[in-house]
Amino acid sequence: MSTADRDPDINRRARFTHLDSVKVQEVRRQRHGDRIASIRDQWMEFSPAYLSLYCQWDPGVIVRSHGHYSDHVMFVIDGDMMCGDRYCPAGTHIAVDKGQAMGPFIAGPNGTRLIEVMMGDPRSFPGDNDAYLALMEERGVVQLPDPPIDMPPWLKDMRDN
Repeated sequence: MSTADRDPDINRRARFTHLDSVKVQEVRRQRHGDRIASIRDQWMEFSPAYLSLYCQWDPGVIVRSHGHYSDHVMFVIDGDMMCGDRYCPAGTHIAVDKGQAMGPFIAGPNGTRLIEVMMGDPRSFPGDNDAYLALMEERGVVQLPDPPIDMPPWLKDMRDN
C-alpha cells in the first residue's frame, strides 16, 4: 500500500514554492578591485524549525570560516568553490554539525550556486577571523557593510561582518 493510499490528503499538506516567487536578498557585499561582488539568497521556507534557501555567489566572493547554531547542509548545484583547501565542484554535498566551523569559502571564477538547509537557528558565528582578514588582504578584497535584510520577526539579525 502506498503512502497516498493510506493518507489521501498528503499532497494537500505539502508546501510548494517556486524560485520565481521568492524575493532575492543581497546578504553580503565585497569590493574586488573596481567591481562589487555579492551573495544573494532566496529563502524558500524559513521557520523556527529550518531554513531552506537558494544562494548565488558572485565570482571570487570570500566567506569567512564560520559555523551555525544548527546542523547545516550545502549542495553545490552550479559553478564551484573552495572550502578551506577542499575543492567543491558542482555536485558536492557538504554536511556540518551544529556548532562546528568550516571554511573559509571562495567562489570559483564563474561564481557558485547552492541549495542550503539549516535545521534550527540558521544564524552563524565566526571561525578564524585573523585568517579571514589575512586572506582578504592577500587578495585585495574589502568587506563592505552588510546590506539590510528582511529577517523574520522572531529572529534577530546577528551579522557583523
